[in-house]
Amino acid sequence: MSPWGSLQERDLHAVEEMDREDCDPRRLNRTYARFPVVNRLLSGWHRTYRRRLRPLLAANRAVSLLDIGCGSGDVARSLAKWARRDGFRLTVTAVDPDERAFAFASQAPRMEGVSYRQAHSSELVAEGRTFDVVISNHILHHLDPAQLAAVLHDSELLSRGLCLHNDLNRSNIAYFLFLAGFWPLGVGSYICGDGLTSIRRSYTAAELKAAVPAPWTVEPNGPWHHLLVHALPQALTEHRGENRA
Repeated sequence: MSPWGSLQERDLHAVEEMDREDCDPRRLNRTYARFPVVNRLLSGWHRTYRRRLRPLLAANRAVSLLDIGCGSGDVARSLAKWARRDGFRLTVTAVDPDERAFAFASQAPRMEGVSYRQAHSSELVAEGRTFDVVISNHILHHLDPAQLAAVLHDSELLSRGLCLHNDLNRSNIAYFLFLAGFWPLGVGSYICGDGLTSIRRSYTAAELKAAVPAPWTVEPNGPWHHLLVHALPQALTEHRGENRA
């Protein structure tokens, strides 16, 4: 099947190489190591931090954040770094059920306010944990319908106010621009091949809207991503009052 044809519908049968248990560990670690470059250039987290998280940080003395499926942990570290630079207190718990991702993230230089754990979101729900903000980056397209519903349900239970799930927007132009621009990062890693597979598995805006329940909303996040949002304004207001008491 040609790449153009495969983009007409989600390619649910495509599997990313790094998700295979027998993938090359050296290539896998190089992939994790290059995630910060990809996310810095494409994922829009600095924009999301400015628009969504910094106002919340400015209104509260301390904010807790959970990153589900953190991978290499680079998004968690970036958010903590930006908050600290702006003079705010943000504590980040970054979780991933894959022991390989957890091991890589745990080896990163220690950053104040960031902790890592090998766990599913359901484990934190069972423990009664809650956070002010729950986020994820590039995990939605990995999930089947039951897994997607479970992650969204867990997110609602784990969040005291705001959930932000960032994922790719499938399109022909995204596919071919990624191929043209990121093939050098694929040398010795899974970045390019798995990135293209991720795009093929990802949702269009209409598909994602149809796949999620109310009151989740789908918003554009730059030209290449969607932001799946669940917000409870009253919960954020109550939390501000608690922090100022």
